[in-house]
Amino acid sequence: MVKTWPKNLIIMNTCIALLRGINVSGQNSVKMDDLTAIFRELDFTDIRTYIQSGNVIFKSTQTSCDELEKMISERILLKLGMNVKTFVFDEKSFEGIIGKNPFIADKTKEQAFLHITFLSDRPDKLLIESLQSFKLPEEEFLINNRAIYLYCPKGYGKTKLNNTLFEKKLKTVATTRNWRTVIEILKIAQNQ
Repeated sequence: MVKTWPKNLIIMNTCIALLRGINVSGQNSVKMDDLTAIFRELDFTDIRTYIQSGNVIFKSTQTSCDELEKMISERILLKLGMNVKTFVFDEKSFEGIIGKNPFIADKTKEQAFLHITFLSDRPDKLLIESLQSFKLPEEEFLINNRAIYLYCPKGYGKTKLNNTLFEKKLKTVATTRNWRTVIEILKIAQNQ
C-alpha cells in the first residue's frame, strides 16, 4: 500500500537568519520587535530572536535559502531603509557548519575564544593564503567552504582576523558570531 500525504499538508522548515551589522557600535539599530514584525509580514512563523545582534530563528514553507535571504533583505530595506546582508541556513546545514569546527575537540582551546565567520561566497584559495600574515602567532583559523573557524585567545576585539579584514581580503561579505551564540541559536532551532 502506497502512503500518500494530504494535499493540504504544509511542510515547515526551521531556518536561521544571521543579519550582518545589526545593532553594532550604534549603527543599524533595530528593535527585535520590529525585526520580528518584518519576519511575520513575510508569513514566517515561530519567530524567535536571540540577543540584539540580528539572529532570527523562524519557520518557513520556502526551501531555498537564497530566496529567503533575498526576501528578508528586500523587506528590511523597504521597511527600515537599511541595506542589510542576510545569511540564511536551514537547521541541518547550520548544525553541519557547527559540527565541522576543527577546534572544538581540542581541550587546550577555551570555547570562549572560538568564533565562526560566515561568508557570502566561497573564497579563492590564493586570497585565503594572504590572510596568514595578519594572524598573531597563537591565533588559528581554518576556512571550510563558506565558514571561517577562528581561535583568538587574546579575544576577538584584539585580532586583525575580523569581518573587515575578511571582507577586504577575500572579496566577500562576512558576519561573525562567537561560539556560545551559535550553540544557543542551534538549541533554539532544535527546540522549535
